Parts: sequence; structure tokens; C-alpha cells
Amino acid sequence: MKQQKSYHKLLKVGKLFLVPTPIGNLEDMTFRGIQTLKDADVIASEDTRNTQKLLNHFDISTKQISFHEHNYKERIPQLLEKLHLGEMIAQVSDAGMPSISDPGYELVKECIVQDIPVIALPGATAGVTALIASGIAPQPFLFFGFLPRKKAEIHRVLENLQVREETIIFYESPHRVKQTLLFLEKVFGQERQVVLCRELTKLYEEYTRGTIAEVALYAAENEIKGECCLIVAGAPKDQMEDISWQKWTIEEHVEYVMGSLNLPTKEAIKQVAKERNVAKQLIYKAYHTDA
Repeated sequence: MKQQKSYHKLLKVGKLFLVPTPIGNLEDMTFRGIQTLKDADVIASEDTRNTQKLLNHFDISTKQISFHEHNYKERIPQLLEKLHLGEMIAQVSDAGMPSISDPGYELVKECIVQDIPVIALPGATAGVTALIASGIAPQPFLFFGFLPRKKAEIHRVLENLQVREETIIFYESPHRVKQTLLFLEKVFGQERQVVLCRELTKLYEEYTRGTIAEVALYAAENEIKGECCLIVAGAPKDQMEDISWQKWTIEEHVEYVMGSLNLPTKEAIKQVAKERNVAKQLIYKAYHTDA
């Protein structure tokens, strides 16, 4: 067990601030976010060129260091050294919340291990922004993010998600969204409600609401530009399958958890062990024997 006192006066190490940035409209940057970037000793940026535009707009002169999916392993020790020296680091992604489909989680985890305070600022995030304006029930919801790239994996994930009652939030790129809607139509059926949200907070912000079949047809016949969110209604209760794990093999249960919660095998096995109230070693052995 660990307890973090974010602003304790006797702290001898620096702090990691997770600073959300606008998802399109620069005016969505918060006063606190601007001040935090100004006060930081260094800004760890997913793309320094992109972040520099934001810094220029708000007259922020703090130096940057690149921190992205291709260099995070070498950067984390460097950033931790600065934090142990008492420096204040602000971490940002290209848009929205750090760690949400963007870099950040690994650094956060290591800071926690080394008792370095991690302080998150509230701010813009595309998924919830799209959700609350979608017209689809906002609670409960499941944030999934980006689907896998391989077709077989997409089908496996969607087959597990189709029985979820929660509204589901997907992120998608404009060049993949048409194909993703076709996958959704095939697995979820034509009549499930979906909202295609694009260019959020920008001049050409657009919400396309309808059934999966209607929105898939629209996407097929029109050019889709800008980063997209898909808000998909949860499964109607009268159409839900019986997903009681008592009827599943260990392999089926682990595969379901992997797909529905987007977990790696190791974490899915832990979850299944918890649900079945048995030792995770037994689930691990049974899963790998069945598989």
C-alpha cells in the first residue's frame, strides 16, 4: 500500500504533472494548465514540434524533451533523474489527456514505484466530450480506444464486446473508420445505434447519428476527415446472450475478459481467478493447457 501526499511540504523530490492539452480548439486550454507548463523545469512532449505551436500561442518558453512510444524506455531513466533532483516535469501528449491512447502510463507507474508524486490536471479528453453530446446513454460507459489492426483480432474483440450493456467509446483514424463501421455492422448488427464524431471542438465539428447500417453507408459514400470517435450503444437487455462464466471453460472465460476489457493474458488470468475465487496459478495452468 502506498499513499501520496501530492503537496507535502517536506517532499525532497520533484513532481510529475500530467497536463491535458486541447483536442482541437486552443481556447480549451485551462489557466492552470498554462501556468503549470510555464512553471515546469521541462516539458516531456509526445511531439515537440506539435507542442511548440501550443507553447508559442500562450507565450510559454519552457524547454521540451521528446517522450513518445519509440523512445520512452530510454527517456524514463533520464526523467526520473531530473525528478529525483527536485525538478518539476510536465508531461503532455499531442492532444487530450496523457496516457489515454497516448504515452505516459509507463512513466507514471515508475514514478509511483519510486515515491515521486504524480499530479493529474483535469481537462480536455475526446472520448467523454463525444459521449455527452452523442445522445446515447452516457452511463455506464466503457472506454476502449483504438481497436487492434489485424482483422482476426478485431473480430475477436468485437464479438466479446457485443454483449456488453455499457455504451462503448472507440477511437479511430479517418482512413480506418469506414472499415471499422463495417466490422461493427457485421458483429453488432445493423440496428444498434452509433454516433460518428469527428473534428471535435473545431470549426467543422460533426456528429453523424443513426443505426450502424446508416452511418456505415454514409461513411462509405463520403470522405471522412479528422480524428474520429465512435460512440456505440450497449446491447439491449432483451438481446443479450447469457454470459454467465459458470458455463464457460477456463479458456473461454480468459478470452472473454481479454477481449471485453482489452487486457493482456496475464492480467486477464488474474481477473478470472478473482471472479472464480481460485488461485491464479490454477487458472494459468488450465488456460495454457486448454489453449
